[in-house]
Amino acid sequence: MRKRIVNPILQKNKDSDHNWLDIEKLAIVEVTSEENEFPIESALLPDKVSGWRASASGKQMIRLLFDSPQQLQWISLNFEELECERTQEYVLRWSPDEGHSYQEIIRQQWNFSPDGATSQLEDYQVDLPAVTILELSINPDISDKNAFASIEKFRVA
Repeated sequence: MRKRIVNPILQKNKDSDHNWLDIEKLAIVEVTSEENEFPIESALLPDKVSGWRASASGKQMIRLLFDSPQQLQWISLNFEELECERTQEYVLRWSPDEGHSYQEIIRQQWNFSPDGATSQLEDYQVDLPAVTILELSINPDISDKNAFASIEKFRVA
């Protein structure tokens, strides 16, 4: 039998598994709102740790407008909610033609509970040949218009 003992901490570091795109150099980022202490770059850039939070309640949108079409193979989303119980819905979609048309990648709901599920980590393997726009729309609570959207990490490779 061939086997190997591995360090479990190293195995959990998914950020090292992919060559994440340098969004700062490759795209303009549009966002509907952001708190000063939690700007969008805190979710998009690997050296940031605080994540993004909206400054306004209700539905929010994060849009990556690439300077030139990008081939995407992985999309990683990490949401976290430690304080309140809520049902979030997000939609991830892309455009090959600078927003003239969009194709939905995923629409998903998730139930957060401080006593149970506090984190949602989603990794999508995709085959998108020429993405000009990648859009993440977040409804932070489908039953409460006063909830605030947030995301800890949003990475693309």
